[in-house]
Amino acid sequence: MIDAVSSVLPSGSVLATGSGLPTGTGVSTSTVLPTATSFTAPDVSWASLLPVLIVGGAAVIGVLLEAFLPRGTRRSVQVPFALIALAAGLVAVVWRFAVVHDSGPRHGVTGGGYLEDLPGLAIQAVLLVVALLGLLVIADRTQTGDGSFAAQAATRPGSADEDGAIRAGFVQTEIYPLVLFSVTGMMVFPAAGDLVTLFVALEVLSLPLYVLTATARRRRLLSQEAAMKYFILGAFASAFFLFGIALLYGFSGSLNLSEIAAAVPTTTGLDSLLLPGVFLVLVGLLFKVGAVPFHAWTPDVYTGAPTPVTGFMAAATKIAAFGAMLRFIYVVASGLQWDLKPVLWTIAIVTMLLGTVVGLIQTDIKRMLAYSSIAHAGFVLIGVFSLVPGGVGGTIFYMLAYGLATIGAFALVTLVREKDSTGAVTGEATSINQWRGIGRTRPLLAVSMLLFMMSFAGIPLTAGFVGKFSVFSAGIDGGAVPLVVIAILCSAATAFFYFRLVVLMFFSEPETESVTVVSSEGMTVVAVACCAIATIVLGVVPSPILELLASAAAFVL
Repeated sequence: MIDAVSSVLPSGSVLATGSGLPTGTGVSTSTVLPTATSFTAPDVSWASLLPVLIVGGAAVIGVLLEAFLPRGTRRSVQVPFALIALAAGLVAVVWRFAVVHDSGPRHGVTGGGYLEDLPGLAIQAVLLVVALLGLLVIADRTQTGDGSFAAQAATRPGSADEDGAIRAGFVQTEIYPLVLFSVTGMMVFPAAGDLVTLFVALEVLSLPLYVLTATARRRRLLSQEAAMKYFILGAFASAFFLFGIALLYGFSGSLNLSEIAAAVPTTTGLDSLLLPGVFLVLVGLLFKVGAVPFHAWTPDVYTGAPTPVTGFMAAATKIAAFGAMLRFIYVVASGLQWDLKPVLWTIAIVTMLLGTVVGLIQTDIKRMLAYSSIAHAGFVLIGVFSLVPGGVGGTIFYMLAYGLATIGAFALVTLVREKDSTGAVTGEATSINQWRGIGRTRPLLAVSMLLFMMSFAGIPLTAGFVGKFSVFSAGIDGGAVPLVVIAILCSAATAFFYFRLVVLMFFSEPETESVTVVSSEGMTVVAVACCAIATIVLGVVPSPILELLASAAAFVL
């Protein structure tokens, strides 16, 4: 028995008396215990984590506020609290950007799981700007006073419980902590230095979005169906992502991105683990940006989700996912470009073509913008796959321009409403034909939408033009001339469905019997105005931002 026990004990260990072995086994009471191993506490730079701690801590506090505040006071507290948290996070990111810019190009936090460097901080700043504007649209209830969210999302659609919640004037204020949790995951996503942190950030940003998608006030069954599709397909993508992590760990023996990159040129005979592992991790990232063939969730989710959530999700999620993809491609996959090039080029080409062609036949404005987002994902992939320094700054600028136009466009969609036979205002008028003549009845709204459509189309003197020029230039520098040619043709074709809406708004008779434009509480107007002004300023004077992003674009490989 002694031999059996000692065979499973580490050498040089002693078991203490009363260790739980039954009496009569013959084991000496002066037995061997595992020797104590020294433990060094990790050196955590809390200042580096401050932006994430502010937003994540505010999300936790928001949950407590939801639990303890009286129902009638929750919205008046949650809305300013969430806005202040995002603004404070943005200030903290700007401060850390200045510190890192002066001190060095890269700083590892928490053992390298979280990286504080200039590209990551630049992406976080863009993300928080877009999230702050998106939250203004989410919080606005317009003149109707009911907002875009169900009175109580847990009730069954059409049930007596739902009718009671609506009559009682309930407000779904859990939305705000959920948005903050999602933004927290988005902030960590592009700054992750290892695959475990990357996966945790992916789930933290995704799970709140699944819930938010199901909270639409109207067409609730469609909203819940969209959330279920998003959840199931997201679970499949996460499974592929985890399988890729396992293969890369088997290849390199590490989960750290830099260590995996260091193993690529030195490890031989394990390409059967490396290449599938890299591709499967990319599957998870490509799913989040809506690239073909991982795009199937995008049209249904964009259509079924509450419109303010659609705008937030379309802009912020893409920014975070492209940021994470930039780091993974430039750090891990840069040495595999000749192996991955055929697959990545094919994905970019098919994404641009499908988003453009299918977008041409859409009659619902939210589905049109969904397929537009797929086409734009293909354009951005050119910058990501270019593997030149200009690709990083160009991609970040493109996502800033796209995020501003997306938040602004979906914010305007929330204001154009249908009227029933009694004249009561109901849900959004999402049919493109219902936007006829809005340019004559509400010229400011129509001009704002025109500006955002011009930015999507890449018309000069808008931020979208500068973004496309930056990305396409990086593609040419990286040798992706065929991709750029296809992108220019697709960009010209997408202009058709953008300007089809413009023609209907300005050159058609207004639809006054079944469509109206509601007034904003003020927050949506502020968001639209900020997006419009920024779109013009970045299109006319882009140099300061482009130079700043260029200085932040150097990854340490």
